[in-house]
Amino acid sequence: MATINYYTAEGLQKLKDELQDLKIRGRANAAEQLREARDKGDLSENAEYDAAKDAQGLLELKIAKLEEVVGNARLLDESNLDSSKVLIMSKVKLKNLKNNMVLDYTLVAEEEANLAAGKISVKSPIGKGLLGKSAGDTAEITVPAGKLLFEILEISR
Repeated sequence: MATINYYTAEGLQKLKDELQDLKIRGRANAAEQLREARDKGDLSENAEYDAAKDAQGLLELKIAKLEEVVGNARLLDESNLDSSKVLIMSKVKLKNLKNNMVLDYTLVAEEEANLAAGKISVKSPIGKGLLGKSAGDTAEITVPAGKLLFEILEISR
């Protein structure tokens, strides 16, 4: 059964662009590599040809998986989301209660996560621990480094 994931318009477009690029340029490059390897002689002992065939197979597998992801993707309508609770696409201001550091994160789909840009996945330990919480709530989240205690200061869209 396919997993449905929710994306922003920007994130979904990025996936579609990547898929299109793999179908056009990726397949053309794979075909060119096969053509070059085939021109080098006997295919039964041509390691370069075997490697090109393997690379082509991996490319087709990646395309198939990306087509499945795009096919099961749903576009988020932020106007229908409850802004009083932490949900996907929420911008959350947190205070780490151990060191009083204030952090700003946006919860996004796994494929859109980018910590440097302040975007964390809803499937990450912190993302999972924040989901469903309201402003003023305290979240105790277990991460690989131990337990973190956050106070949710503000939720916005």
